[in-house]
Amino acid sequence: MNILVIQNRMGIGDMVIFLPFIEAISKKLNTPVKILVKQNSKSREFLNENKNISEIIDLERDNKNKGKHDGFFGTLKLIEELKKHKFDEAFIFNSSLRFFVICKLAKIKKVHQYPLFEKKNQHIIKTAKQFLNKKLNLNVESKPEINLNINKINQAKQKYNFSSSQINILLGIGGSGKTKRIPAETFIKFIDHCSNFKDCRFFLATGNHEEELVILNKILGSTNARKCEKLNHLKISETLPIIKNCNIAICNDSSFSHLSAALNIPTIVLMADTPLLYGNYNPMMHPIIPDGEETVKHDTLGKDKINSEKIFEKFKTILF
Repeated sequence: MNILVIQNRMGIGDMVIFLPFIEAISKKLNTPVKILVKQNSKSREFLNENKNISEIIDLERDNKNKGKHDGFFGTLKLIEELKKHKFDEAFIFNSSLRFFVICKLAKIKKVHQYPLFEKKNQHIIKTAKQFLNKKLNLNVESKPEINLNINKINQAKQKYNFSSSQINILLGIGGSGKTKRIPAETFIKFIDHCSNFKDCRFFLATGNHEEELVILNKILGSTNARKCEKLNHLKISETLPIIKNCNIAICNDSSFSHLSAALNIPTIVLMADTPLLYGNYNPMMHPIIPDGEETVKHDTLGKDKINSEKIFEKFKTILF
């Protein structure tokens, strides 16, 4: 059988969240699947070794209608591309009529998807679980896992001189939006707490957005900067083996929190401005919410109320 899975949400985090559901389809039907995903999901960077996925097809759409698959003629291009694969079956993780029509015009025999026109207030995880339970009688656990080649893990261990006598900590200091980026001072205080407690090393993971680099440079200008290793020059695929060698991760609500938890690394997620489910759907995740809040959601705007003392106490609870 030739199976297509469509996951059209943006970003790395959503791609990681849907990974168990994609793998469940592959295992149930006993065949690797092909996935249609947006380029900014960076799927090629962390799914290239996944045996349940045989091919990654880029969905080239953006918010400016400049992508290859945008608009009417872009839709026609996508239909022709999918038609060449001669898919037998498609699973669509959304309620879009557009993708249903695309699959039908691409001559895919069986098309399964969420109920049409019910996008509003859909729960990202519960809806996917219900979908696969109904279509394939599956009960899927929400615990994504990313597999890495052991040789790459060992190479990173040697290259970066990882030592079992030290506590190696990933700090995911970047973020896709300014309201998610915890101030440098919070991380610096945490680094100071850890450095006074144990022999620690810190790996600073971030993108190269101007505001992210400001946070990075503030940390690199702090007292314990000699214990820090910056990773912003690396691709995600190059960063993953480094994360896998760490004992724990402390991350903004960003791609690195999803990736580290999926690598089975205990991950403290600093939840400032996103629904809490993005920081606790994986049992490896341990969310910290802003002081004075009972939960967190869009527009909580709590990045300045994340308490470094609470991060440190959670860190000790997890590792010691």
